[in-house]
Amino acid sequence: MNKIFTKSSLLIAIMLCLAVVVNAAANPDKDEKKKKDKTETVKKGWNVGGLPVISFDSDLGLQLGALVNLYDYGDGSRYPRYDHSIYVEGSWFLKGSGIFRFYYDSDKLIKGIRTSFDLSYLPDRAFKFFGFNGYEAVYNPGWETDNDPSYVSRAFYRTDRKFFRAKLDFQGNITDKKFFWLAGADFYNIKMANVDLDLLNKGKAEGDSLPDTPGLFEKYNDWGIIPANERNGGSFTVFKLGLVYDSRDNEGLSTRGIWTEAILVTAPKFTSTMDNGFMKFALTHRQFFTLVKDKLSFAYRLGLQLNVAGHTPYYAQGLMYYVTMKGAYNEGLGGGKTIRGIERNRIIGDGIAYGNFEMRWKFWNFHFINQNFYMALSGFFDTGRAIQYVKIDDAVNNLPPGVNKDDYFGLGSESFHSSFGGGLHIAMNQNFILAIDYGRALSEKDGSSGIYIGLNFLF
Repeated sequence: MNKIFTKSSLLIAIMLCLAVVVNAAANPDKDEKKKKDKTETVKKGWNVGGLPVISFDSDLGLQLGALVNLYDYGDGSRYPRYDHSIYVEGSWFLKGSGIFRFYYDSDKLIKGIRTSFDLSYLPDRAFKFFGFNGYEAVYNPGWETDNDPSYVSRAFYRTDRKFFRAKLDFQGNITDKKFFWLAGADFYNIKMANVDLDLLNKGKAEGDSLPDTPGLFEKYNDWGIIPANERNGGSFTVFKLGLVYDSRDNEGLSTRGIWTEAILVTAPKFTSTMDNGFMKFALTHRQFFTLVKDKLSFAYRLGLQLNVAGHTPYYAQGLMYYVTMKGAYNEGLGGGKTIRGIERNRIIGDGIAYGNFEMRWKFWNFHFINQNFYMALSGFFDTGRAIQYVKIDDAVNNLPPGVNKDDYFGLGSESFHSSFGGGLHIAMNQNFILAIDYGRALSEKDGSSGIYIGLNFLF
């Protein structure tokens, strides 16, 4: 088994005891106000939630680290809305992969403006790569399953990526507190390479070593599907302008309202190492319905991202553009933040469409260590597909002799990739939310299943 346990999966049962809680306001217990329903303590000042990060991967080694999220509720008059949020995560696999992230969000730093800033370095020695255009790229699970007769390598669908991102976004009111403008800029530096087999095999017994055989990424480069000038990655800056409508009742667990955003993204040639710039348009609509007050709600998200102009290099194709980030990665489709249960990055295309549909049941509210907690269960259905394709036809039709095209490509076969599953959420003070989701793919062409442990609801 490649993944023995992931992100504190053995520590979930005692998460509440490991949460770190700090109240910076003087004597908060003596003067905290109560909400009208008398069921929840209004928080004031600084509160902190934290979790350890512990996992093991047979190829990447042991992972150790921690994440901390600080919330400043000010005088408590806006609770559960916060004045400032600071998120810090640091974790490291012994063989070089990791997550190093700082994220800040506040509508108080600049009067009348919501400011979000993200600074992340995300090296990944075994980054997943399945090709382009969804089902047009054939996925053979047996090729990476070491006890399968067709086994090639556990690293066959992997590459080496070093990913640096700096994001700065601003939002301001247009006509009221629900309609906003958005402006921002992101800088990315992405370095790509073949998997470093010598590094991953270091310390392994001979029978456990990864074989010295080319993976899919190396083959795509050799076949000319990935242009030579894009092979090693590059750097670029994107500029964003958009409109946002947000009538949600609560950002942490929304139970009514609409949250819709339209963003135009441009990456000019002169701010990048690309031969050409590109422009994309992203539209995301989310809506929330109360079915049973304070207990049961239904939420859905529909998204569309299109290439409007220019050429997007392959290493930037998976990036998705939102107003705010719910996790370390803004990429898809596939994985814990887009289509749960199918392989991460399974669908890469010039344009994508996707949908998430989720029932949420908040079944237990309680107080512990002087904090407000609730637990919620969810059931979901996720789906998505490529709707604009990366141009690969010419290269595919001119493969070297001896390569069976059907082993790698299924031109014209793209359709919706879907999954279903459920989740458990444990929330402290409505904003620090531990999320455990389990999804199953409906087609073996997308993988089998996935378990995801992190923070926040999907949307």
